[in-house]
Amino acid sequence: MPGMQFPYPRKSSNPAAFTGSRSMPLHQRRNLKNLATYIVGGFTLVFFLLWLFGGSSSTSPTAIAKRIPPGTPEVVIVTPIDPGMSSSQKEKIMENRNDYASRHGYATFFPNTTDYDLMPGVPRSWSTVPALRHAMTNYPHSSWLWLLSSTALIMNSRESLRTKVLDPRVLETKMITDKPVVPPDSVIKTFSHLRGERVDFILTQDREGLAGSSFFVRTGDWAKFFLDAWFDPLYRSYNFQKAEEHALEHIVQWHGTVLAKLALVPQRLVNGYMLGAGGTGDEGAYQEGDFVANFHGCAKDPARDCEAEMGPLMSRWREMRDHERR
Repeated sequence: MPGMQFPYPRKSSNPAAFTGSRSMPLHQRRNLKNLATYIVGGFTLVFFLLWLFGGSSSTSPTAIAKRIPPGTPEVVIVTPIDPGMSSSQKEKIMENRNDYASRHGYATFFPNTTDYDLMPGVPRSWSTVPALRHAMTNYPHSSWLWLLSSTALIMNSRESLRTKVLDPRVLETKMITDKPVVPPDSVIKTFSHLRGERVDFILTQDREGLAGSSFFVRTGDWAKFFLDAWFDPLYRSYNFQKAEEHALEHIVQWHGTVLAKLALVPQRLVNGYMLGAGGTGDEGAYQEGDFVANFHGCAKDPARDCEAEMGPLMSRWREMRDHERR
């Protein structure tokens, strides 16, 4: 119809001439080729790095199972031994650990407290930290390290550590959440919603603070960072009243990367104290049938004799062991 306007433009009967790549200046074409080369090279490098490191850092159960050699112990029980300990007491401690480890396929490690350079004037109790590092070097594929003081005895050998505390689902039912890290009134509290599989450090409290005589560390990069930080010369030279134990309390409270991996569990679960031991509270006192009996403090008190104190319970443990073997 005359005068009607179409809502879209008509095709031109004289389309624009095709502009090919030849119309682009030579220097621009060269720049584009160079850019394309860099882009392709960059993507190739990224994919190579992902392939190289992605495969080795996979945390899926299948990938982990492929990396761990058959027969690798899941847990290494680490007990530093003072060379001044009597031969008979040393044999009893090793017997106790080795019996439990053999039942559950674990390994044991008994370094001397004098094996490590601790700096002049530093208490031997600091050897705990490099001893754990040493164990991780000797057993690079094991999943957990259990530091157990030479003043403690494993009294219940039937239950594995996985069913006791290391299984993430079990651990979540035992964790002490939203409570002061260092009792009774630390302003820093344990996380409320920490998942069991994200925990790399498990320990207990006694009435006086963190109980560093029985705890668990998951091996790996985080453990290396944590142990290196704990063993820093600054902390060793600071002259904490309780040496490495007070250094640990400082690190846990003021370093979020440590607190975020920490789970506190009830003391009697893995570290019951014998009555009369320093820091014993009613809730933490050892009872017949408990997993661990710890004669806490006997090695540091000249008035106490660890071997004499531990003798009756050592005899009781052998009695129960022999009864189970019948």
